[in-house]
Amino acid sequence: MMSGITVNYACGDCSPLPERNSTAESHLYPPIDEDDELLKYIWREYLHPKQYEWVLIAGYIIVFFVSLIGNTLVCFAVWKNHHMRTVTNYFIVNLSLADILVTITCLPASLVVDITETWFFGKTLCKVLPYLQTISVSVSVLTLSCIAQDRWYAICHPLMFKSTAKRARKSIVLIWAASCVIMVPQAVVMECTSLMPELTNKTSLFTVCDEHWGAEIYPKVYHTCFFIATYFAPLCLMVLAYIQIFHKLWCQQIPGTSTVLQRKWKSLQCSAQAPGPGESVKVRTSTVSAEIKQVRARRKTARMLMVVLLVFALCYLPISVLNIMKRVFGTFKNTNNRETVYAWFTFSHWLIYANSAANPIIYNFLSGKFREEFKAAFSCRYLGTSPSKEKRVRGRTSTDSRKSVSTQVSHFDNVSRISDQVV
Repeated sequence: MMSGITVNYACGDCSPLPERNSTAESHLYPPIDEDDELLKYIWREYLHPKQYEWVLIAGYIIVFFVSLIGNTLVCFAVWKNHHMRTVTNYFIVNLSLADILVTITCLPASLVVDITETWFFGKTLCKVLPYLQTISVSVSVLTLSCIAQDRWYAICHPLMFKSTAKRARKSIVLIWAASCVIMVPQAVVMECTSLMPELTNKTSLFTVCDEHWGAEIYPKVYHTCFFIATYFAPLCLMVLAYIQIFHKLWCQQIPGTSTVLQRKWKSLQCSAQAPGPGESVKVRTSTVSAEIKQVRARRKTARMLMVVLLVFALCYLPISVLNIMKRVFGTFKNTNNRETVYAWFTFSHWLIYANSAANPIIYNFLSGKFREEFKAAFSCRYLGTSPSKEKRVRGRTSTDSRKSVSTQVSHFDNVSRISDQVV
């Protein structure tokens, strides 16, 4: 599966766990009365973090705080500002909630398991945490699919379907309900087992939380379907949708695209330089300027969503490929290079959580509205800016924006009246 917790033992069936240091092979199986010495040796030579594992710990800590703070700010920004409660932002908040869920519940446990290769959290959490992780994966994929569908209809086929906030909320509820139902098999098959049964009563070391199926065909079928349903098929559909969106916004010469607007703008500049009625030229100039701003805003939103999709695809690709290799083809059963396989799985787990931390960063760099809200939140928090002053500034900004909108409306009225006079 794609879970960052349950895949940690992808190397567990490669070879016995204590073979990490082959030079000390003669010390691994002492008599039973020397179990304490064995445990000390295991901690010193096997479980104690190595240098590259300390780097992994630092990476997990950074991702934890960036993901938690960033996604919380995204939810807060949309909740606080009514003008940001658009259909796309509703889905972005849902994506942030899924990232917060996996960051809080699964990331700490995954870090401990990656470092110690031991499940310390009991039988109940062995079923609950992987289940929550797969739910988060499903919610993220379905949310990105809904965003792509919404943008595709809005830009490519605006007359076929009109999305509303109410429909977006219903879609979010259906996304969570479907994800909770579809991922139930993952919770059923998870069980705790010990790789060293003779030490079960003395320590919980080398207790693993992994899948246990009745026959070999079941995991192959399940993980193949999981890969297709939660990664390959949605990704292909989203790529096709964004290709059409890109073609519509950047390539076609339709009303509202850059080529037509640039021609209008050049013609208006030439007419402005020529002697004649200046007021009508100013009205048309402001109208075309508003159209250009609208096209630029749509392009910025589409560009941001494309980057989010690209980062998601890259972050989930390694764990998807490794899971198919392990669960479907059994690639790592007899491998002798256990350390390399372990390192690849560990890095792929970190990438899953890094994707949760990357999304708020993408919003900050590619969305002006989110960037302003993030700056306002940090200025109020750390620079001592009073909320009342911030509210007054925003009130003036909203008033100015309303004035500009009313001005544009009056300009459109003037244009229509001029057109009537010409007719």
